Amino acid sequence: MRRIFKTRYFAKWMKQTELTNEALCQAVREMQQGLIDAHLGGNVVKKRIALPNRGKSRSTRTLIATRYGDLWFFLMGFAKSERVNISVQELKNLQKIATEWLALDNRELQTAIKQGNLEEICHETSKPSKTQQNSPSGL
Repeated sequence: MRRIFKTRYFAKWMKQTELTNEALCQAVREMQQGLIDAHLGGNVVKKRIALPNRGKSRSTRTLIATRYGDLWFFLMGFAKSERVNISVQELKNLQKIATEWLALDNRELQTAIKQGNLEEICHETSKPSKTQQNSPSGL
């Protein structure tokens, strides 16, 4: 069972973009197939996600906490035009946050959702069919 979340911080940033929850879920599917742009250490990876009508090189960079299993947390995003990369200190902070999110059990995840600190955007119990992949209701 794959569960994909976005943090409150990421959700706030995402509102300023054209990104959709489906694009995030598709990005995780790609990462599970090995299509990761950078392994940053400490359970943090970087993934470029294309915005509508733009290539990936002119779109967004996202930083995700994962152990490549069932839990994926979108932590931070930025446009390449806004900044080239993150600082060493930002990476250390993200690695600490990643460790904390990935350590939560189901009860703690539910509490974080109820408190508004997390939003679950995908909860897939099996490999989605082609119809589900193209339909938000398949999430």
